[in-house]
Amino acid sequence: MEHSPVRISDEVRAAAADGLPILALESTIFTHGLPHPRGLETALAAEASVRGAGVVPATIGVVRGVPTVGLTSDEIERLAATDAAKVSVRDLPPAVLRRLDGGTTVAATAWLAHRAGIRVFSTGGLGGVHRGASETFDESADLGTLARTPITVVSAGVKSILDVAATLERLETLNIPVVGYRTTRYPGFYVADSGHAVEYSVDSAEEAAELARIRDALGLESAVLIANPVAADRQLDPVLHDRVLDEALAAAGSAGVTGHDITPFLLDHLQRATGGESLEVNLEVYRGNVALGAEIARAIAG
Repeated sequence: MEHSPVRISDEVRAAAADGLPILALESTIFTHGLPHPRGLETALAAEASVRGAGVVPATIGVVRGVPTVGLTSDEIERLAATDAAKVSVRDLPPAVLRRLDGGTTVAATAWLAHRAGIRVFSTGGLGGVHRGASETFDESADLGTLARTPITVVSAGVKSILDVAATLERLETLNIPVVGYRTTRYPGFYVADSGHAVEYSVDSAEEAAELARIRDALGLESAVLIANPVAADRQLDPVLHDRVLDEALAAAGSAGVTGHDITPFLLDHLQRATGGESLEVNLEVYRGNVALGAEIARAIAG
């Protein structure tokens, strides 16, 4: 890491050297995914819960052009309150050059975490293949990065506004293992069951940790994706979800919204149409993934 523009906090660096459990956390959830100050509150609460579980939190972001693994509370507050850029892996060089503040996506967070020696990363939902991608070629950079980054990622699947079936096909093509946590039904972020199955499951954090060890022993380079569904009694009502999603897709089509604008458009429509309920489910999903990620980090370190 000598001469690298990446800064790793002293706490994270020492924990990695000592083999202590560390959990990576992304920053786009509080720079782009949640409204201020809910995003800031969520980020600080996640760090506190990880510490309470005996794990070192490593929130990752870009501060004044410095990709940072292990943001301080002041740095988290800065990113949450500023008009931060959304930084994926391809955006890191320009962000460094222009000294930008940025929230890191799943792709950039996973890449920086692995570079710092972190083995587990918790997020809300993954990026994937967008609806209509056969014409637009709109596919998240998360997928390509996860295909070559050996880290364990805990998520609640991909958001249901994406093409879930096509995303699962793409993950298979990229040789990225997708494993349900105590389920063989692939979660749809806001709902526990997207309507699609996964072939494998694990029943405990210890099994997830052993899966990562086997991946490493085989010399495979891809991430292992642990699909952790929201509890059925905390999910968005599936009937409401399907109706509102159909309405959101129709509204986007009528408004001519395409490309990178469609995801925020659809998520905003879902939030307004559900009276904020989708936002509360989003938070429930994230808390659950952070808790499971901390368990897996302890099991891997142990």
